[in-house]
Amino acid sequence: MKFSDIILVLLSSAGLLHGVLFAFYLMVFKKKKGLANLLLGMILIFMAFRIGKSVMLNFGEDLEPIFIFIGLAFLLLIGPLLRWYLLSMTRPNFKLPKHFLLEFLPFIVFFGGSLFVTKEWFENSKWVIIVFSTGLIFIYLHLAFYIVLGWNVFRATKRKHAPELRTKSQKATLNWLFSLLIGFVLIWVSYVLNILDETVPYIVGPIVYSVVIYFLSYKAFRLKATDLDGRIFDSNGNNLLFNEISKLIVGDSLYREPDISLPKLSKMWGKSTQQISTAINECAKRNFNDFINHYRIQDAKKLLSTAESEKYTISSIAFDVGFSSLSSFNGAFKKFEGTTPSSFRKSSLEL
Repeated sequence: MKFSDIILVLLSSAGLLHGVLFAFYLMVFKKKKGLANLLLGMILIFMAFRIGKSVMLNFGEDLEPIFIFIGLAFLLLIGPLLRWYLLSMTRPNFKLPKHFLLEFLPFIVFFGGSLFVTKEWFENSKWVIIVFSTGLIFIYLHLAFYIVLGWNVFRATKRKHAPELRTKSQKATLNWLFSLLIGFVLIWVSYVLNILDETVPYIVGPIVYSVVIYFLSYKAFRLKATDLDGRIFDSNGNNLLFNEISKLIVGDSLYREPDISLPKLSKMWGKSTQQISTAINECAKRNFNDFINHYRIQDAKKLLSTAESEKYTISSIAFDVGFSSLSSFNGAFKKFEGTTPSSFRKSSLEL
């Protein structure tokens, strides 16, 4: 094998191995597995079978035809899994209906037929070209059809949630799903172009996959996509949770406690910090710190605008409303009111 071929094998196999390891992380080692991560892991595993076939076909000798057909068959699983994954990431409490499994029928038929492919038939039968070409066209059109369905799910979610009302988690999810769909489009295009073997080398497909899978892995961890699912789009659930949070934080003046934090609220409600943060972002249109500081500043304004407050230092007022330092109080006050606490007190007492 030439040195250039060794480099190509390493490049194409690296993404394959990385995809498998990423899948095992999602399906075995990830604490929060969930349906979404399970589906994504399955996509990566079945893509590995497809890519592995391509690598062996390009560099191996006398690859059995049965492996060629089986490798192609796995593409018929990717489309349905991709659509289900997008649904699980955009629909609250998504569960896989049993009738969805009917979408596996093309794979079952093609895979079953692949088991009867012999080397003798593949090399001598006059029907090989017709069967292979028809199967290849159907498989790539099948994947293209599901990629289009995926785009429809993505666009419908974007239309339903206006940009100015999206939470940080919702933006991250849509960003991730857009990158995922673009990645699959690139993989699909690279394999379709492989049909033009004289123009585009067959090994281009696995190399494109390697580049895409590394980029998507980086994107997934940067956006924390593996910690998210369709529950972040559950407006009703977030409203109920936010109402409960508000009753305690505002009604019982919990915001005055200096050590109030997302992990503390998470333990109190038995919800993840992500769920608490999402509910506050979506309903209060503020992040957690601004949500807490807003009520602290309102209390501070009341204290600073009374004549009796002159006997208290600004530091004591800051600590009384829940701030742990004078600098954080000054910064928050300036952010919300556009002036310093001392200037606000002076102007209030002059009225």
